[in-house]
Amino acid sequence: MIEKTFKLSAQGTTVRTEVLAGVTTFLTMAYIVIVNPAILGQAGMPIAAVAAATCLAAGLGSILMGLIANYPIALAPGMGLNAYFTFTVVKGMGLPWETALGCVFLSGVAFLILTVAGIRQLIVGAIPRPLFSAVAAGVGLFIAFIGLKEAGIIVADPATTVALGDLTKPTAVLAILGLLVMGALMAWRVKGAILIGILVAAGVAWALGLAKIAPGDYGLAALTATAFKLDVPAALHLNGAFGMALAEVIFVFLFVDLFDNVGTLVAVTKKAGLVQPDGSIPRLNRILTADSIATIGGSLAGTSTVVSYIESASGVAEGGRTGLTAVVVGLLFLLTLFFAPWVQAIPVAATAPALIVVGAMMVGALADVDWDDPGVAIPAFLTVIAIPLTFSIANGLAFGITAYAGLTLLRGKAKPKDWLLFVLAGLFVLRFIYMGKA
Repeated sequence: MIEKTFKLSAQGTTVRTEVLAGVTTFLTMAYIVIVNPAILGQAGMPIAAVAAATCLAAGLGSILMGLIANYPIALAPGMGLNAYFTFTVVKGMGLPWETALGCVFLSGVAFLILTVAGIRQLIVGAIPRPLFSAVAAGVGLFIAFIGLKEAGIIVADPATTVALGDLTKPTAVLAILGLLVMGALMAWRVKGAILIGILVAAGVAWALGLAKIAPGDYGLAALTATAFKLDVPAALHLNGAFGMALAEVIFVFLFVDLFDNVGTLVAVTKKAGLVQPDGSIPRLNRILTADSIATIGGSLAGTSTVVSYIESASGVAEGGRTGLTAVVVGLLFLLTLFFAPWVQAIPVAATAPALIVVGAMMVGALADVDWDDPGVAIPAFLTVIAIPLTFSIANGLAFGITAYAGLTLLRGKAKPKDWLLFVLAGLFVLRFIYMGKA
C-alpha cells in the first residue's frame, strides 16, 4: 500500500530513508510549536490553545501534502505571517483576533478558488522573481527586528527612533545565550538547533527563577479556546467598520502565502531533483490545493496562515523524495499535541533568539537578486527596507511591485504579457492615495 501510494521505487527511495527524512524535517521545524504561540499570544490568544492549534494545523497540513501531492514538503503556520497577524492586524489595526482568524479563513478560501480556476498560476507568472526573494528577505528582517525588540536588545528611543537596550538585564542575557547556543549548534550542523537553543535558554530561566514552570491544565481541551472562534462575518464586513482595511489584510495573507510557497517549492524541489527540464514543477496544483486546505483548517483550529516550510530541505538532504516524508512529519506534530499546554512555560527571552535566527536565514534569499541591474535592485531594496521600517508586509509589496512596474515602463521594456503586473501596480497606487486621504 505504501509503495502504491507514494511510488517509492520510482523515486529511488525506501521506507526507512523516508522515515528518517521525516524525523529530520520535524526536528528542524519543531520550534514553531513554541514560537508561534509566543507571537500569537501577544494578540491576546490563549497560548496553550494556539500551541495545540499549531500542532494540529502542521500535522494535518503535512499529511495532506504527502497524500495529495506526494512531495516531501512539510507545512506549518508561517513565520512572518504570524507576526503580521499579531503586530499589524491585531495590535496595529485594533482588530479582534477572532476577526483576524476570519481573514485567514477567507484568504485560504480565496487561495483554493484561485488554484482551482488556474488564476493562481497567472499571478505567479506576473510577479517578477526577484521580488519573491525580496519579500522573503524583508519578512526575515521584520521578524528578526521583533525578536531583538522582545529580547530587549533593541528599544524605542525618542531621539533616534531605536537604540541599544540594556544588555545586562536578565531578558537580554538569556536571549543572547539562546542565540549563541543556536548559532553554535547550527554551525556544527546539529539537527534541531533552534529547538535545543530555546530549551537551553528556558532551562536556565527556570533554574534561576526568572520564569516559572506553570503550564496550566494538561489536556487537549485547551484547543477549544481557539477552535472555531474565528469571526467570518466581521471579516466580510457584515458587522464591522473596517472595509478596505480588511480587504488589504486578506490580500496580504493571500500574496505572502503565495510568495512563500512558490519560493519554498522551487528551492526544495530543485534540491530533491523533482523539477522538470523545462523548470516546471509536477503536480503544482495539488501542492497549492493542499496548502489552501491547510490554511482553512488552521484558521478553524485557531492559528495564522499555514505555509510550506523551507526546513523541508533538511529532510530532502537526508534522502526524502516522496510524500511519505511529509506524512511522518505530520504524525510527529500530531503526537506533539499531547505536550502543547506546556508551551506556556517557555519565557519570551527563550523564543526571541529563534526569531532572530530564522530571520537571518530568510535574508539569504537576497543572493538571488541581480544587484547590478538597477531595474531589479531598486524595487528589491524598497521591498526589503519598507517591510521592517513600516512594520507592514503590505507596504513592502506595494513599494516593490509599483517600483518594478514603473521602471519597466520608463525603460521601455514593457510587454503585453506584463498586463497583470501593471494592474497590480495600479491597485497599489490607488491604495497609497486611499491611505493618504484616510
